Amino acid sequence: MENNVTGKVVLITGASSGIGEATALLLAERGAKVVLGARREDRLQALAARITAAGGAVIYAVTDVKKRADLTALVGLALAHFGRLDVLINNAGVAALSPMDHITVDEWDEMIDVNIRGVLHGIAAGLPVFRQQGGGHFINVASTAGLRIIPNMGVYAATKSAVRFISEGLRQEAGPDLRVTLITPGYTQTELGNGMSNQELKAQISAGMEKMAIAPAAIAAGILYAIEQPAAVDVNELVIRPTAQA
Repeated sequence: MENNVTGKVVLITGASSGIGEATALLLAERGAKVVLGARREDRLQALAARITAAGGAVIYAVTDVKKRADLTALVGLALAHFGRLDVLINNAGVAALSPMDHITVDEWDEMIDVNIRGVLHGIAAGLPVFRQQGGGHFINVASTAGLRIIPNMGVYAATKSAVRFISEGLRQEAGPDLRVTLITPGYTQTELGNGMSNQELKAQISAGMEKMAIAPAAIAAGILYAIEQPAAVDVNELVIRPTAQA
């Protein structure tokens, strides 16, 4: 397949670890110019240094996807430094699982703000640019939790289901020049559950990851596949889960 990645400018949120980090490394290796956003500046600096040392092109900015202005600024940084934006990957996400009876409203709000509003803020920042350019590609990262609901995941699953519907709505409105891809990972070795206050569920998630989780590089490879297709090919959804996952 012709290399349709080299030279593309790709913005990634949640880039400081996990799927975002793996995707940044893979795309930079394939010749993309990567624009990294996350909340942890030290992790962004370290990742950018790795990419630069390997000969890649990278810029970054501390970004909180809950703040629309941060996404607008990150897209602006991409345009100012590289002159365009080809792909925007809405990857940032949080998971704070707990029974509804625990009434963890602050955690519910955080998941809604990051997982839903964060994606919308990315779309709001990138869509006018893509329209003006006459092309672009949104890649939104959901979860298999958005496909199958189980106890203690009600709010998290709802946010990921929302990402599915937002992505499909955008796809239907996209027209012939805008591509929209939904990436749906299963158990993946990430830091997604690190902020969970429910220690029992956090331990269960960790045990599940140790038992069956796949490497973030597997998800990054799926993202690469979607990006590298010819412009006339729109990969709408990829579900990537461990073989052992039910």
